[in-house]
Amino acid sequence: MLSIWIASAQNWNVLSIEVNNISKYYGSQAALDDLSFHANEGEILGLLGPNGAGKTTTMKILSCFLTPDNGSASIYGLNPVESPLKVKSILGYLPEHNPLYGSMYVRESLEFIAELHKLKNKGKRIEEVIEITGLGPERNKKIMQLSKGYKQRVGIAQAIIHKPKVLILDEPISGLDPNQIQEIRNLITELKSQSCVIFSSHILQEVESICDRVVILDKGKLVANDIISNVSQMTLAGQNIFVEFAEAVRLQDLIKITKDIRWEKKTAKSFMAQSPAGIEFREMIFDFAVANNNKILEMRSSKVSLESAFKTLTKNKES
Repeated sequence: MLSIWIASAQNWNVLSIEVNNISKYYGSQAALDDLSFHANEGEILGLLGPNGAGKTTTMKILSCFLTPDNGSASIYGLNPVESPLKVKSILGYLPEHNPLYGSMYVRESLEFIAELHKLKNKGKRIEEVIEITGLGPERNKKIMQLSKGYKQRVGIAQAIIHKPKVLILDEPISGLDPNQIQEIRNLITELKSQSCVIFSSHILQEVESICDRVVILDKGKLVANDIISNVSQMTLAGQNIFVEFAEAVRLQDLIKITKDIRWEKKTAKSFMAQSPAGIEFREMIFDFAVANNNKILEMRSSKVSLESAFKTLTKNKES
């Protein structure tokens, strides 16, 4: 049970993470440009953005691997630049390229990390994280013999072995099969209890299912910071309707209905219609069908996905 490692959690009177006007330059290029956001205890915050948006730079600053050129960060009131050892004592980090010693056995690797953290009762703690992460069946194997999913579990076990208050996971489900994704998703959801998790992934459907809030970066700048439902609607605050006609329709004919509607062709007969707030256009579509001796087989509202909002906010870059 997860309660094994959170039972002694302290009551903190500050935000888990605060990022205040951080900028970071590589030469003349700004990797982060005046970035500010916060994360709360007990939530999973999705950190999103196209490649090169500044996600990894942000995580490296929070985990004491990089120093910002301007601004500051705070982890439970601790500055990563001024107090890196104290920050690392309450922070767990799983980087995108999970650095594991392949020749070590699973339990041996956990003993090694426990020694680095100078844990008391390390044997008991190792057994706890093996149970929490489901590593029991593989505990006596060498890491090089494990599947990608179990290697990710080892990385997470190493990241939580010292009971961190903040957990940063960079692409933890990349390369996993659907069953492994489900298992890691369930594990991460459990780990947010009385802690703060920052979760970065390019698989936006997973972000949508697991995260409480999202922060979206583009070219080092903050472009969204809100709960997912609000982010999904902020780019298309009006209607988002799927319509299927009985007969084929030309896209250019639909575009003539009104300049305020944005049409996307799905098939020769089906389309997605999007309009800003305050524009009611369903009756216009019915009138169009009648005028063209066509019929409407289906018309329904369609949820604006996080992926759609992401593409719009990041100027339709590849996600």
